Amino acid sequence: MVIDIQTFMLALGVGNVAFALLMACYMHGAERSLALRDWMWARLACGLGECAWWIAPRMGSHVFEVFALGVWIGGVLLEVAAYCRFFGFRSLWRLMPVPIGIAIVTIGCALFAGASRTQMTAVVGGLIAVYTFNASVVLLDLRKKRTLLERIIGVNDVLYALAIGIWLVVEKGANAGGTTVIGGLAYLASYLLMIVTGFGFLLMCKQRDDRQMQRMATIDSLTDALNRRAFFERAESARQLTLRLRKPLALLMLDLDHFKQLNDNFGHACGDQALRLFADTARGVLRDPDLLGRLGGEEFALALPGTPLEGALQAAERLRVTLSQAVIDCAPTYRMSVSIGLVMVEPNEELTAALARADHALYAAKTGGRNRVEVGPAIFKSA
Repeated sequence: MVIDIQTFMLALGVGNVAFALLMACYMHGAERSLALRDWMWARLACGLGECAWWIAPRMGSHVFEVFALGVWIGGVLLEVAAYCRFFGFRSLWRLMPVPIGIAIVTIGCALFAGASRTQMTAVVGGLIAVYTFNASVVLLDLRKKRTLLERIIGVNDVLYALAIGIWLVVEKGANAGGTTVIGGLAYLASYLLMIVTGFGFLLMCKQRDDRQMQRMATIDSLTDALNRRAFFERAESARQLTLRLRKPLALLMLDLDHFKQLNDNFGHACGDQALRLFADTARGVLRDPDLLGRLGGEEFALALPGTPLEGALQAAERLRVTLSQAVIDCAPTYRMSVSIGLVMVEPNEELTAALARADHALYAAKTGGRNRVEVGPAIFKSA
């Protein structure tokens, strides 16, 4: 496999610049992603540095070669910064001067030792391999929940690091010049790295944006409970599943007592804190399959799949007692309480009808003194 290193550097540089332009077009008019912005500038810097490295022999200037190397490795470090920003590694972001310093010292020592152009290419390639391998460790961390796309990019990073490592060890990174099979494979790995990580990072950002949009469409932003539409959809799915499995389904309507007084006396910000506290308390006493939804204002609903009446009563009482012991920071003298209406969904009963019965039970709990659980009567149908 014969590959001219100069031609390859030009192709690599043009490819990276093209990626940067594509990303700029993608981000135009869209919500700005700081990680994607960093990645775009990283691709542009890498591309310009590689193109400058290709032009350097024609310029006949050693200073231009140093400039090209600096821009090239700077682009690689910007990629590291983009990963740190994407995954929220603020502590690693603060440590960015360390890899920058390592790169400067390494390149400076190579230049001082009079390394040839091919040797300098190997030095930069080695630095890129080290930083790429570090990125693969993050992407392939089994302790973290990563998407399949992130895993694929991580594997690609490992393969690149291995290819460059083998090239440096076997060929010494000196006189290979891309004219051997190993050198050719190293360059091919570099090109694959550009393509996979270039498109991959863009898709990673899009995946995250899609997840955020989906979350905004289903989750109440204040309490992290399901919003009204999402609760109805998932509760209906739970109703159909429990009907097929011949399992019970408990449905509860909940309303915070004297919530208007809390807002009037302590402010709406304090009311928001109370709603968040209630949702957190509810999640703390419920099971994973249970569904919590905010229907509006201080009104919530619960669906407890597979829970009989006795179990639902125990869960409701546990929530009521736990909430009565909770303290709101902004209103320490205020004692929270909740009124709960509970019904068991009858076979073939529509969800809206069951919710209406639970709402009637909630009204009975309110008129009966509040801070209590009221069980709605069952529906008796003649044969």
